Amino acid sequence: MMDYPYFNRIADVVLEKALKSTGAVLIEGPKWCGKTRTAEERAASVLYMQDPDNTESYLKTADIKPSLLLEGENPRLIDEWQLAPVLWDAVRFAVDRRRKKGQFILTGSAVPLDNASRHTGTGRFSRILMRPMSLFESLESNGTISLKSLFENSTEGEGVSSLSIEALSYALIRGGWPASIKEDEPTAINQVNDYVDSVINFDVSRVDEVEKSPSRVRALMQSLARNISTTASLVTIRADIAANDESISDKTISSYLNALRRIFVVEDLPAWSPAMRSRTTIRTSPKWHFCDPSIATAVLRASSKSLLSDFNTFGLLFESLCIRDLRVYTHAIDGEVFHYRDKSGLEADAIVHLKNGRWGAIEVKMGIKEIEKAAENLLTLRNKINIEKMREPSFLAVITCTEYAYRRKDGVNIIPIGCLKD
Repeated sequence: MMDYPYFNRIADVVLEKALKSTGAVLIEGPKWCGKTRTAEERAASVLYMQDPDNTESYLKTADIKPSLLLEGENPRLIDEWQLAPVLWDAVRFAVDRRRKKGQFILTGSAVPLDNASRHTGTGRFSRILMRPMSLFESLESNGTISLKSLFENSTEGEGVSSLSIEALSYALIRGGWPASIKEDEPTAINQVNDYVDSVINFDVSRVDEVEKSPSRVRALMQSLARNISTTASLVTIRADIAANDESISDKTISSYLNALRRIFVVEDLPAWSPAMRSRTTIRTSPKWHFCDPSIATAVLRASSKSLLSDFNTFGLLFESLCIRDLRVYTHAIDGEVFHYRDKSGLEADAIVHLKNGRWGAIEVKMGIKEIEKAAENLLTLRNKINIEKMREPSFLAVITCTEYAYRRKDGVNIIPIGCLKD
């Protein structure tokens, strides 16, 4: 058993719903984010593919007769299934034959090599992308403002956050990793540093079995950290790295980035392309983000104290933390998160777009002085959208690290991150 308490996760509800609708559920996400622990809470039997006492035996069995590894009470958890990709087709076949819901839970912290599975799993698998914990899950947000309620045009809009700027700085450094939630800052920093070292020295090479230079991986991650929450081009990233490594090529950078994406460490924020009233040129470059902002603070060797003395960096990391939380909350209500920026410079840090077509626009600002300009931007964006082809926004909001949540006379919601939940 793990030596840290289990925190209720938003993914708990998502998993329960998925098991009722399909025969198997795939939970993907970065290592250490709590996938296995969450799956264990629901599983009736477990196969740990990384168990060092049995891994070799399991892999041989998978080669000879993979169906043997599926025997056990349902739901059966197969942890790190991608170590034996043949298990994907074995599970799919078992689901087809048994014709029952909720038979298997598969967890994986890496996307298998291309063509590792012969079938997409459509109709047999539900997919859940699990991320590190949001501030609501770590009990640092009181959850008085619900993202879901904003889409339902709820009159609920008032709240008070008790999350201080110092506590927020620590939350950035510590990250949303379940094992570090209750730790002090030195311990949490050591844990995240160890995680990053493992990614750099082992995980990024193992994912595609191509050896990579740890120094170059670290340099790339440091550059991404310096450009977090921006649309910096690959040319900019390369120029940043080339200050210390002129020989690195665009091809190498792209291959390293793809490997980091496949282990869910890097998660770009794609651009939103709505129908506009005019021929507005929309920028399509994604914004750079890690799955958790603590990865950026770790590679930059930042502390909560250093963040408090550099509010420019703090602001970019705060935006990344808000994007992490919004992704967690949005996944639970069947939507995705994007960013918006057009040729005129008008932008929204986050567009939450649900699969039913409803959407909301969000700006992320740390202080009170920035709220007025952010609200103006959101109102301008709303007026640019072609509502004959798209719905009007369900809400406009500015997420802050201030104390009070309220709704302005112009309808823009001011929401401290310490008040937000799914």
